[in-house]
Amino acid sequence: MQKLIVSMMVLGLCRGIAAAAEPPVATVGGQPITRAQLEAHVKPKLVEIDNQRYEALQEGLDELIADQLFALEAKARGITPEALLQKEITEKVPPPSDADVQKVYDDNKAEIGNTPLETIKPRIVEYLLQQGAMNRRTALVTELKGKYKTTVALQPPVIDVGTGGRPERGGKNATVTIIEFSDYECPFCKRAEASVEQVLTKYGDKVRFVYRDFPLPMHANARPAAEAAHCAQAQGKFWEYHAKLFASSDLSADKLKALATEVGLDRTKFDECVAKQEFKAAVDKDAADGADAGVNGTPAFFINGRMLSGAQPLEKFQEVIDEELARSKNAKPS
Repeated sequence: MQKLIVSMMVLGLCRGIAAAAEPPVATVGGQPITRAQLEAHVKPKLVEIDNQRYEALQEGLDELIADQLFALEAKARGITPEALLQKEITEKVPPPSDADVQKVYDDNKAEIGNTPLETIKPRIVEYLLQQGAMNRRTALVTELKGKYKTTVALQPPVIDVGTGGRPERGGKNATVTIIEFSDYECPFCKRAEASVEQVLTKYGDKVRFVYRDFPLPMHANARPAAEAAHCAQAQGKFWEYHAKLFASSDLSADKLKALATEVGLDRTKFDECVAKQEFKAAVDKDAADGADAGVNGTPAFFINGRMLSGAQPLEKFQEVIDEELARSKNAKPS
């Protein structure tokens, strides 16, 4: 045991010496700028690049997997892969109905303008056929994965983000944890609330949702609103107050107090809490943790540590959540 401790101390010392010996990436007036400083400064960009790299690798891997599955199935049937795709995709996609064409035309009237339906119909039909082929191809790949055992070891980039002890919704022991860094005055954050509610409705106890503050400097009312939400949490009504904040177009000091009354808070305690900024440090901690994780805008979500930026639709959340649920299922011993 003593040898192990000594070895660990020596290893730590060696790493420290190596870090100290690393030359600076620049010097200004004799003052060094280290690589660690540089990487911390551009961390949001590096996180974005890591995500883009993973998405490119994942897309390429999906293509290679599909090609191999088609080759295996074609060989089993004694036909070429091209013949397989013709039989299982092209021939199984029916031509779109007039009702389908009309719906696409009506749904995109703003972009189409006054162009008559008959003029643009061939393009709409082609679009619907392409969509049908893509859906059928996805279904075929899923079918063949069931027939030919397929495993994927490619791992997404994951960032270690804590909950900060902030309010939670969903399952306490959920497989998937979603941590959001958000701003009550951000219009995109308001829009993202709808997706969050859809996720919680769809997945129930399978997900745990945690809200953390990241008030942006250009939003004058965002920080007071965040601190007020903490004061509401102190009285056990965070989520009620949280919903009121996102639903309100006015986050002035008077409105924050009015919302407190609406959710039934003790106004004397609430007003005192807000006036004394009792939770300023807590909001600061959230913002600092978000910055350390690479957040530079809102909303920013971390799904089991996988970053998803912006007001994304339910489908984008589903894509990552379903992957994480499948990953957890496959990781469990059979």
